[in-house]
Amino acid sequence: MQCLRDEEALIPRPRGALPKVCAVALAAVTIGGIMFLSPEGLFGWVAMAILILTLGPLLHGICLLAEEMLLHSNTRYGGRGLLSHVLPACGLGGTTLLAAALACLLLYLAEHPLPHKGQCCKLLFLAPVLYALFKSLGVLSPSEVEVSDICEGRKMNVAHGLAWSFYLGYLRLVLPRLEDSIAAFRSSWSRESRRLFILIPLNANISHKLENEDSNIYFYDNLPNNEIDRAGVRGRVYKHSVYRVLDEHGKGHECVVEYATPLLTLYNMSQESSAGFGEPERRQQVLLFYRTLRDILEHSLECRNRYKLILLNDELGDDPHFLSKTILRHLRQQEKEEFCLTPPPQQEMAHPFACTPCTPPKVHPIHYSDPMSREPTLMLSLDSPQPLKGPVENSDHYQ
Repeated sequence: MQCLRDEEALIPRPRGALPKVCAVALAAVTIGGIMFLSPEGLFGWVAMAILILTLGPLLHGICLLAEEMLLHSNTRYGGRGLLSHVLPACGLGGTTLLAAALACLLLYLAEHPLPHKGQCCKLLFLAPVLYALFKSLGVLSPSEVEVSDICEGRKMNVAHGLAWSFYLGYLRLVLPRLEDSIAAFRSSWSRESRRLFILIPLNANISHKLENEDSNIYFYDNLPNNEIDRAGVRGRVYKHSVYRVLDEHGKGHECVVEYATPLLTLYNMSQESSAGFGEPERRQQVLLFYRTLRDILEHSLECRNRYKLILLNDELGDDPHFLSKTILRHLRQQEKEEFCLTPPPQQEMAHPFACTPCTPPKVHPIHYSDPMSREPTLMLSLDSPQPLKGPVENSDHYQ
């Protein structure tokens, strides 16, 4: 299980609700302090603060709405309704408007008016205008964490699109046919190697020949081609390569191995200056690609138990045989997992109470049958129904 712990240490987790909890706690402490120090103007100050915070985004949304309506209403929205599409796209949704309306109502219903009402009105107008100005100039632009959270939450990253394309356009087509291809290639193959090993290096630098990466890996042969009609192409060919991996004793282990081809796109994007895609962004996208592809495949019934994702950490790749050792470790781990999941059948005695010390018990092996390998049958009884038996007293009572 060492490789699984190493992968979990590298893969970023989805962002949770800790910032919301901290914000709620901070607001509760602040409001509690104000209530303790000066409870007479609490509702008025809370309403004023909510108005300042909501009017700023509303004014900035109006600035965005001006350009969208004048220049992009037809090209970006296709002439669709103002209320249903353009207003929510500019941030003028119902949530912000509702918060501003509730703040106005709270300010109106406040029992104690705010002191220095004239100064509060000036602040109420000045703060939202300055917010809209700073927001438009980029001073109050969202941070990298916020942008990353939005992109990951709405599945807008490059890695999400590549992972779904790799699954829908390739893995979902070939993995259900993989076992039949291996059986047609060599029926005596061991069960633990009848999976597709997908290599995902963190640096996204993929070699087109695995033997160039590790001298203990040799190309063995290709599996029979799978021809699938796809996107107007009759008999499009999908193929897999079989490699022989040598262990420390020189024994060969055959398995179907290949790199995740979408990583070539990520690597080429990082080499193009116009893509604006540097090495740190590429590494982050590779990790998101691995996490997204793993989640997709775990919920896919067609691909279950037909693949193995191997994340390769390039920082630990100084060993010239790092790739072969990693593949062999996953092979052995998979073999141990399947051995634990399918233990050998046990033997039981046919008549455990009929044997005597002089007579050794007769042991009969139990023959197990796979319930999923039989067709369901309906069993009918020809006996007439019998009434239920009443309670029978069978205990002895001694006076």
